[in-house]
Amino acid sequence: MSFLKAFLAGFFSTLIFHQGVLALLHAAGATPRAPYAMESTKPFYVPQVISLAFWGGVWGILLWLVIARFAGSPLYWLLALAFGAVAPSIIALFVVFPLEGLPVAGGWRPENLLGAL
Repeated sequence: MSFLKAFLAGFFSTLIFHQGVLALLHAAGATPRAPYAMESTKPFYVPQVISLAFWGGVWGILLWLVIARFAGSPLYWLLALAFGAVAPSIIALFVVFPLEGLPVAGGWRPENLLGAL
């Protein structure tokens, strides 16, 4: 049951917080990426936002596995920040972007770096 809760927390956090902040950044002109992208992805042809939310759920499980044993410790929040924000950004910039045919680290353009974080 904890794995399901962790997955759902990551899934819905992606839809609400990640995409919500992306909407604000897009509205402010800070990033060209629009939120809630519905273009299909390969190889399963699901909307991009659903694919992103799925991977957010996977990160939710991984995050829970890393930080659950540190509940109540000051290390808990440090690990949550490092593993919940920094690690997915690094993976996106240096693994996912090149796999999708984009330049490493989004070409080091500030709007791509900001969008990843």
